[in-house]
Amino acid sequence: MQHILLKNCLIIDMNNGNTNKKDILIENSKIKQIAENIDFEAENIKRIDVKENYVMPGMVDCHTHMGIIEESVGKLGLDNNEAADPVTPHVRALDAVNPLDVAFLDAIKCGVTTVMCTPGSNNPIGGQNFVMKTYGHIIDKMLVKNPLGLKVAFGEDPISTYGTNKKTPVTRMGVAALIRETFMKAQDYMYNKEQGNIKERDIKLEAIIPVLKGDMYLRAHAHRADDMVTAIRVAEEFNIKKLVIEHGTEAGLIIDYLAEKNVPIALGPVITPRIKVELRERDYSLAMHLIEKGIKVGLTTDHPYNTIDQLRPVAILTVSEGLKAIDALKCITINGAEILGCDDRVGKIEEGYDADLVVFDKHPLDMMARTIFTIINGDIVYLSQRRKEKIEIK
Repeated sequence: MQHILLKNCLIIDMNNGNTNKKDILIENSKIKQIAENIDFEAENIKRIDVKENYVMPGMVDCHTHMGIIEESVGKLGLDNNEAADPVTPHVRALDAVNPLDVAFLDAIKCGVTTVMCTPGSNNPIGGQNFVMKTYGHIIDKMLVKNPLGLKVAFGEDPISTYGTNKKTPVTRMGVAALIRETFMKAQDYMYNKEQGNIKERDIKLEAIIPVLKGDMYLRAHAHRADDMVTAIRVAEEFNIKKLVIEHGTEAGLIIDYLAEKNVPIALGPVITPRIKVELRERDYSLAMHLIEKGIKVGLTTDHPYNTIDQLRPVAILTVSEGLKAIDALKCITINGAEILGCDDRVGKIEEGYDADLVVFDKHPLDMMARTIFTIINGDIVYLSQRRKEKIEIK
């Protein structure tokens, strides 16, 4: 049995923002105990004196394309859109992710330990996304939840992909109509399947059933306010309870409506250039306004549109625009975990949770803070050679 004992950790209380000095005992892949002083003996135990550096939960990015859009390989690494057919609910991001993408090393260096990976937004129905840890070489061993949700996309991306070829969808009407048509077919297929009237399985419609049954999220790419409203409308028509808005750039224009509907938002990319018309209303203070209205917000890099190592700087930027520090930290930890339905495992430093931790030499919301080491599933997966003198390992 593997044990790691972290002594003298400065842990930020995610309930009130206070900082407390405590020890953390890790047993195998889980946090076993948290206390002011832990005196524990075991064979081959690794003891690390953190020396009052800051320890926080491994960060969670609730919307990325990590490994499915690879860095440093050009067009050969673009596996995110099956753009020959606008309706592809059956494709799985899992089948295209390369865990050897250099972005995974960037993630562990900066303390991002859990991410959602999704297909792109060229198709009205783009396929299934999933949640993974950021360390490993076999993607199947990195999984946290698969599948997580079904990607649908509204707005300019699917229109610009197919409309220029005079193929549906040419308009926003066409986007919504294709989604409705597919969901209706899935409802009929599901009924006939329950009645025992299906002789041959339909892989596309099989992929829709978990969403209709409430077992899987509907993850709706929408930047513009009217597209968010359409996503909510379609979800309500089919009695879909698990809806998450991806991006939400113009959410501030319909903030009361989103609060009324209680729809969480994977917000971002926050600091990307306004390279599309739909990014025109990008606003660094939006997270603050949404949270003040009681809307669940998880910040995201939308990697690689912001690189994965920008997740913490994004949170810092929202604080500079008025967001409370504790809320910014939640946006990159427990809020993201809740939006991914994984908050029983990641996003907190609590007994029984996955031992995913990152240690910084300054407060995490200090832009000058740097990672000392990162732990995922109880293993030290990154140790800074430049800063390791700030701790003591025995």
